[in-house]
Amino acid sequence: MRGMYRGAAFGLITALTLTACGGGDSDDNPLTGDTGGDGKSIVVGSANFPENQLLAEIYSQALEGKGLKVTRKFDIGAREVYYDQVVKGGIGVFPEYNGALLSVAVDQNSTATSTEEINAELKEKLPSSVEILDSSQAEDKDSVTVTAETAAEYNLKSLADLKPVAGDMTLGAGSEFKTRAQGVVGLKKVYGVEFGKFQPLDGGAQTTLVKLLKDDEVQAANLYTTDPAIVADKLVVLEDPENLFSSQNVTPLVFKDAVNDTAKEALNAVSAKLTTQDLLDMMKKLVNDKEDADTVAEEWLTKAGLVS
Repeated sequence: MRGMYRGAAFGLITALTLTACGGGDSDDNPLTGDTGGDGKSIVVGSANFPENQLLAEIYSQALEGKGLKVTRKFDIGAREVYYDQVVKGGIGVFPEYNGALLSVAVDQNSTATSTEEINAELKEKLPSSVEILDSSQAEDKDSVTVTAETAAEYNLKSLADLKPVAGDMTLGAGSEFKTRAQGVVGLKKVYGVEFGKFQPLDGGAQTTLVKLLKDDEVQAANLYTTDPAIVADKLVVLEDPENLFSSQNVTPLVFKDAVNDTAKEALNAVSAKLTTQDLLDMMKKLVNDKEDADTVAEEWLTKAGLVS
């Protein structure tokens, strides 16, 4: 029965996305009295790309494994869309990436790069209604990635090597990458890199980005480092010696009133077990083997000893 419910939740992604994006600018919490950690439903959200939806499903099942009720609200959009929903309490739990959370939503001028520095700043600067829980070892960073052929043609090893040649290239990325400090803005500021053209896509269109890259319709792409295509297609992730892309540890972001101690313990237990290799293995099952996210999540939680 739980499996049927999870499947139904994924089937409702489109409707939930429309609801999330059409909420207006009201400060009212639409779920007041229904998100607390008091036996009522905890709303778990996700961004609009497969890995984050998978992480949200892992969180959901871990919470359910402790007898807590969960409402899934997946595929909402980019951080620019969902962050305010968490701050206002419309979402109770969200799988975040700590470095991006800090640099995009909390302090765009932050220079923190390590996990410890980032989490210290988040704890200091996040709005009082929310907090981060324990970060996992698992990390999925932004990257600028090219094909092996492009790397060989231009002798590209690091982001700095792009400076003299990027003007003749098209960069493909999620549309939000164009205005982010850890994106096009930072590439210019830190490395002096300016691409001749920017090809925007939906933030979840990693598969499309890989195809465009392989077809040479874009010559560089903002891929997430756990994308299984990087290994499968022998793509080259350019080194980042100046740490433009900060640490990106998977970290639960929670609305404080939405979670009790049992919920926090369940989410921290996930963080204690989750590794980068786990993400790579699960993404391969999700993307290459076309397994369902709820099945992949349940398999990992069982293997990790977090559900029975």
